[in-house]
Amino acid sequence: MDSHNSDSKASDDKNVFIVIGILSFSVIAFLVWLIYFKPGADLAGEISWTAALPALNAFLNTLTSFFLITGLTFIKQNKIDWHKRAMFAATGTSALFLASYITYHNFHGDTKFIATGIIRPIYFGILISHILLSAIQVPLILSTLYLALTKKFIRHKKVARITFPIWLYVSVTGVLIFIILRWFNV
Repeated sequence: MDSHNSDSKASDDKNVFIVIGILSFSVIAFLVWLIYFKPGADLAGEISWTAALPALNAFLNTLTSFFLITGLTFIKQNKIDWHKRAMFAATGTSALFLASYITYHNFHGDTKFIATGIIRPIYFGILISHILLSAIQVPLILSTLYLALTKKFIRHKKVARITFPIWLYVSVTGVLIFIILRWFNV
């Protein structure tokens, strides 16, 4: 490979990572506005189906966790095609989660946690770590996918080692947050 071709590919990567950064920032900024600043639509009787979305979100997070662990298992067994399928499935369930999450918060707004006692600091500890890591997760997932799709497997593997535990943590804690809200926020 000549130097010019190598420089061009590095420039292409840089441009893609800039786009990933801008897209990630835009998604995160939109979610912050949607959840914390935009009031709920207040259409309770007309959109009762939205009450089922938190359970759907927990289910999608559960599926994502399953696909992530399955994908890791497959890559450790050198089953590349099955690894790809599992990781695309995890990406798909995460994308469906995001669409459902946005829909729910568009109509419902922020969910206040009203429980008291020891569960309160536990919940907020989980929630804060979940929120912070979910913001980091967005560019990591997109970068990991980009590196895999462009067959830059050495860099993909390095980034995936960071992406995987964060993505899994965010998925698992998403389910845990749902459970805590259902059991204690009454």
